[in-house]
Amino acid sequence: MFEKILIANRGEIAVRIFATCKRMGILTVAVYSEPDFRSLHVTTADEAVSLGGARPAESYLNMDKIIRAALDTGCQAIHPGYGFLSENAQFAEKVALAGLTFIGPPASVIAAMGDKIAAKQLAVEAGVPTVPGHFQPVFTLEEAEVAAKEIGCPVLLKPAAGGGGKGMRVVDKPKDLASALTLCQQEARKSFGDDRIFIERYIKRPRHVEIQILADHHGNVVHLGERECSIQRRYQKIIEESPSCALNPDLREKMGALACSLARKAGYSNAGTVEFIVDENREFFFLEMNTRLQVEHPVTEMVNGLDLVELQLRISDGEELPIAQKDVSLSGWSMEVRICAENPDQGFVPSVGLITRYAAPKGIHVRVDSGVAAGSSVSVYYDPMLAKIITWGEDREQARKRMVQAVNGYHIEGVFTNVDFANQVLTHPVFIQGDLSTDFIPVYLLDESKKLSPPLEVLHAMATTTTLIYHLRENLVQNSLLPLKSRVGASRPQKSHYDYITKSVGDVFHIRLQRDGSDQKWQVTVDDATYHVVTPLLEYYRRRLKLSINGEKFFFRLKYLGNFIIAAFCGVTRTFEIYNPREWKLARFMPVPSQSERENTLECPMPGLVVDVKVSEGERVFRGQELVILESMKMESAVASPGDAVIEAVLVKPGDAVESGMELIRFKAS
Repeated sequence: MFEKILIANRGEIAVRIFATCKRMGILTVAVYSEPDFRSLHVTTADEAVSLGGARPAESYLNMDKIIRAALDTGCQAIHPGYGFLSENAQFAEKVALAGLTFIGPPASVIAAMGDKIAAKQLAVEAGVPTVPGHFQPVFTLEEAEVAAKEIGCPVLLKPAAGGGGKGMRVVDKPKDLASALTLCQQEARKSFGDDRIFIERYIKRPRHVEIQILADHHGNVVHLGERECSIQRRYQKIIEESPSCALNPDLREKMGALACSLARKAGYSNAGTVEFIVDENREFFFLEMNTRLQVEHPVTEMVNGLDLVELQLRISDGEELPIAQKDVSLSGWSMEVRICAENPDQGFVPSVGLITRYAAPKGIHVRVDSGVAAGSSVSVYYDPMLAKIITWGEDREQARKRMVQAVNGYHIEGVFTNVDFANQVLTHPVFIQGDLSTDFIPVYLLDESKKLSPPLEVLHAMATTTTLIYHLRENLVQNSLLPLKSRVGASRPQKSHYDYITKSVGDVFHIRLQRDGSDQKWQVTVDDATYHVVTPLLEYYRRRLKLSINGEKFFFRLKYLGNFIIAAFCGVTRTFEIYNPREWKLARFMPVPSQSERENTLECPMPGLVVDVKVSEGERVFRGQELVILESMKMESAVASPGDAVIEAVLVKPGDAVESGMELIRFKAS
């Protein structure tokens, strides 16, 4: 077995690989860029080598620097993780030429399967169903228009060398094709160094189901069941689970056998994933093959009891697979939530900054793969994913409930995250039913007409918690003002009943508190509903609070701002203002935040780098017209004109670093 390996990646995947290596007695070397000099993966490795630079091209995509670091530190192998160079055939070949082992499939297989067009042709030869489309790359708008007309809208534009949803665009109408093609080509060129685009039919409401395979150098290939990855935003997964509600044993075996057949046809070795889309009639079509470890591999590990990184290392070292297909069995259910630095309320725009507070959840069958800690810096240069939470249960509902609790208990401050948004998905009735598709988020969570009001019991739990905390804090303050002599035993209030009124986004709750036999037990009445609550000792000031309500334990994330308490629970966030009824008539409820907007200005919606400015001074523009292209966290986004106007001044140029709220363009006053 290897004595020392280099991990050519960063963040949570590097930390996760280090954990397996440490258990196996393998020394590890990390590489890092200038912004990552104090990152968690750097401090976790046995050694670390600086690659310099900030942009990926200067660091994590610089093949020569990475290989030189491996040679200089005496490594025998390089693990690419996922993203960056993990599916780069040229890198795999260079690693081999340097006398090192690439922990992944051969370069020739990466080239064949990484080219989405060639992969589809190989799938056809292996007898795997494929999505109808135009499988030759298009380079010009004219070629794209011909292909789209043959297929019929809606169509999906995809990079031939792509993965991870980057560079993909759905085109519903022919008039949108030009803009979509330009953005696809630009993003593909930046992400993969290859701007070839192909076009296929866009299948509505599909499920995204993938099969994990393992293959060794001795001709053995097995599949480890499937993962359901349908909960996505911008074609990037947020929640994954294994197994899938959509597959029965016969369909699972059929898809698994075809995935293995494709792997044999390609001459595959190491870990890989064959991705399918499954339509509403349970027909399935080959999507692509990922020639690397997947982000969501932990859910497979949880239901199979295997360590996929260890198996990768053993396969790369020439060992035979220790299991045959008959030995593979699924036990229970597992879910994974990706925690990303982004603001779901602002269209999932990236969020950057310093993580000032960090507390990860713990518990039975709860696993957290994290690449950050308190003090970690989140920059515009890399992917927004910070960590992953993985839970296991005997069935889907138990795994889901554990995940809800775990997400409730995940506390990150300093950057916006999708923590509460993920819990909105997990607690949505349609998700609970398992009726999933890749358009779940736009249909059920982004469409205002279909959004659900928070369940009353959730609001009651939040009102109960915030009122108790308010009362206990007020009581502690009053006790602290008493003379020392009279303070003995004063923690127990003289009165047993307290009435409070809580106001939150128009909701008014009348709450009655009564001690229930001890300082920790309470009977709380919210309007006409009664709850029995047990409060923890000495935890009233914590920002992550654990309470027992009617015998069930819950986590709440709290923030205190004077008379306000901001609470987050089960995907719902509310700001509560609490008053004693005696103060009710004098109460000044929460002031409405001022909505000051700068007129005649196009503001930057997120931090990032200016890629292109598509207009100039004096030009007339129209509502919805793309004016500036921004790049942030490896994604390109167009900033459109808010209305019809004339450009007075362009305030940025390509290459500029910009922050949220910064003026990009000024319009002439109408």
